[in-house]
Amino acid sequence: MSLRRSSGRVGAVSLALILTGCGFSSEGGSEASEKGGTRVFAADNGKITIPADPKRVVATGYAVPVMIEADAPLVGISSWKRGEPMMTKEDLATYKKLTKVAGEQAAETNYEAVAEADPDLIVIGVPAPVLGDIDIKRLESIAPVVAIGPTVPSAWRELSHRQADAAGALEQFDVAKDAYEAKAAELAKKYKGVLPQLKLGHVGAYGEVAKGTFQREFNGSWGTNIAEDLGAKYYGKVKEPGPGSRSVSEYPSIEELPAAFGEADVMTYSVNADGSIPKSVQYVLDSKLWKNLPAVKAGKAFPFRYTEAATYGEAVQTLDAIDKSLAPLLDR
Repeated sequence: MSLRRSSGRVGAVSLALILTGCGFSSEGGSEASEKGGTRVFAADNGKITIPADPKRVVATGYAVPVMIEADAPLVGISSWKRGEPMMTKEDLATYKKLTKVAGEQAAETNYEAVAEADPDLIVIGVPAPVLGDIDIKRLESIAPVVAIGPTVPSAWRELSHRQADAAGALEQFDVAKDAYEAKAAELAKKYKGVLPQLKLGHVGAYGEVAKGTFQREFNGSWGTNIAEDLGAKYYGKVKEPGPGSRSVSEYPSIEELPAAFGEADVMTYSVNADGSIPKSVQYVLDSKLWKNLPAVKAGKAFPFRYTEAATYGEAVQTLDAIDKSLAPLLDR
């Protein structure tokens, strides 16, 4: 269910699909009229009639942390180990207690367990291409199914809103959203005299050492989109855009480091939630080409933690981590 794997290699649908073909609206994708305790919700898999006020929700994939954070009435979830380091203690405790009805991958859905959970709504948070790994009709025989999966990394804002809306859990969702936006505005003001004037470059965590490549992330990607809310601008664009994250990141060979980042005033790079450096990133940092980049030689290379935040609560942690990393820029 990983966006990295599915959009980088399989090809996730574009944000345009969500905004147009899937009928996204500012009201979260639901049509205005509600009859008989139901409403029609525009999802990736069509317009689905769902309960107006769900009482028993099953969530999978990227919908899991969103639903937990929004205090949705969950009765079953998929495993979501990659998100555990970004959960609060309370949310992690909730996550561990909930019945797991699916594994980390969409193909690991346990249909019997879903049925036993007796949901009145199932929210699938996987990329559209991965839906083929799920027997949707079998799930639909249990409860209404809405698929609301990831597209480009920065779309987590719209997608999480739609997921919470489907589950009738916007009240708590909005609390987290407001907290994030207030924090982002505060930090944008703090850095307004610095960040907007700089050209930044970012090394992501998904280069492949065996192939001698690194991941360059542009605006709208995992490692960059939250920093943009502080005023950061990552220069350049993908040479050969593809679907999903391929539209906002690319995988050049290590020899292309000087050409990729020679103009950067500041470099940033993704690290793990605990601050350790992924092998793919360490491969770049160990390169003489990296060490000779103007920004690196000037001491302006900074690590970013929590770069895969996909909820507003998680993203607050990302904001704090970015602020801590970029603080030296305010002294120069």
